[in-house]
Amino acid sequence: MTATEKAAAPASASRRNEKVGQVVSTKMQKTIVVAVEMRKAHPKYKRIVRTTKKFYAHDEQSSARLGDVVRIRETRPLSKLKRWSLEEIVRRSALGQIEDTVLPGEAVPAEK
Repeated sequence: MTATEKAAAPASASRRNEKVGQVVSTKMQKTIVVAVEMRKAHPKYKRIVRTTKKFYAHDEQSSARLGDVVRIRETRPLSKLKRWSLEEIVRRSALGQIEDTVLPGEAVPAEK
């Protein structure tokens, strides 16, 4: 590959790892916790096993809400646990909209 071919490669094709997962916590400032589910075959029994791993990701605008499906991208270490940043919100959750309408300290209205 020549230098011109390298320059012509798209800038979006980065080598950084990306994962898609669900937001499970937004209680910290500018930080979200994303649970990523991985499925792989058990080495001996060949049955599909689900494992979940949590990643701390940087959310600059605090735009992600609880239950959202998000894409996170690997980045330089930002703190002791944060090595990921929020890339985009893939799908919004209805759960986050209900949470926004209820003020903190207010009782959730009972449905009949």
